[in-house]
Amino acid sequence: MTVRAWAELLRVSALFTVPGDALAGAAARGLRPDRGTALAVGASLCLYEAGMALNDWADRDEDAIDRPHRPIPSGRIAPGAALAAAGALTAAGLGLAARAGRPALAVATGLAATVWAYDLRLKHTPAGPAAMAAARGLDLLLGATATGTAKTPKGSGPGPGPDPGAAARGGMLGGMRSALPAAGLLGAHTYAVTAVSRHEAQGGSTTVPLAALAAVTALGAAALREPGGALPKPGRPEDTLPHAPHGRTRTAGLSHRPRATPASATPRLLLTALTGSYFRTAAGPLLHAALNPSPPLTQRAVGGGIRAMIPLQAALAARAGAAGTGLAVMGLVPLARTLARKVSPT
Repeated sequence: MTVRAWAELLRVSALFTVPGDALAGAAARGLRPDRGTALAVGASLCLYEAGMALNDWADRDEDAIDRPHRPIPSGRIAPGAALAAAGALTAAGLGLAARAGRPALAVATGLAATVWAYDLRLKHTPAGPAAMAAARGLDLLLGATATGTAKTPKGSGPGPGPDPGAAARGGMLGGMRSALPAAGLLGAHTYAVTAVSRHEAQGGSTTVPLAALAAVTALGAAALREPGGALPKPGRPEDTLPHAPHGRTRTAGLSHRPRATPASATPRLLLTALTGSYFRTAAGPLLHAALNPSPPLTQRAVGGGIRAMIPLQAALAARAGAAGTGLAVMGLVPLARTLARKVSPT
């Protein structure tokens, strides 16, 4: 029963929506997942679970009225234990991010601060959905900054000429800029789902699910478009990075994947299928909640919005040219669906 209580507190069925953030961030930079990406995934999982524990600790009085079955109000987990878990998980997440480098640690620190501010202060204010959206966007940027953090071999030193460290930092900033559109789309989806979640205990809102449904439709259309406008044609110079023998380039020890286009290496059919899966997962429950804004249907809409993050992450990776990453992220869907039958993600 103790294991079950902690699984409910941490909402472990929602964990499968987290790894795709870092993987989509790596894809947005045009890089293959590496050790830094794995560290970002670990940090994201820890910070996400810290937010879950802190959320229930902060809402324990409210849950005692609206959700007395939750682990803390039901007495299965002590409030102090939940708060301690939140602190320990936050420290673990920051520790993992630090191993991926200072830029990743800086992003993870901002993410942790946003999570704590949301749970302790912003959740029940008009800024709540924006804070949660910022957290998801930062999570994707964490993957973008952590990927490609291979260190310069010992004894190599900068030597004469350009400083490899400076080149790496420049590439990191450029990579973050390239990941901002994907982070914006993921953040916008999170904003819509969070706005609906504010009514899941009492229900009664038709307008908010309808607005979220409109947002999901717009986001699906945006995910089908190449960042920055029209799709480049295969064979144009910008399809490969400059000075890249055999289609690859190395800058400060980092290995880059030639940025493929959805028109060539990533079939449009795959991108369309992933986007369709996103829309189908999120839109149906939102429509039902709009037609009948009861607490059960509103909660189901929130759960659908959470699960829809996985196909959205997959679509974002695919449109960046990482078809394999997109398919790997979609492999998390059956696991999330199976676990959601045992532990609610909301």
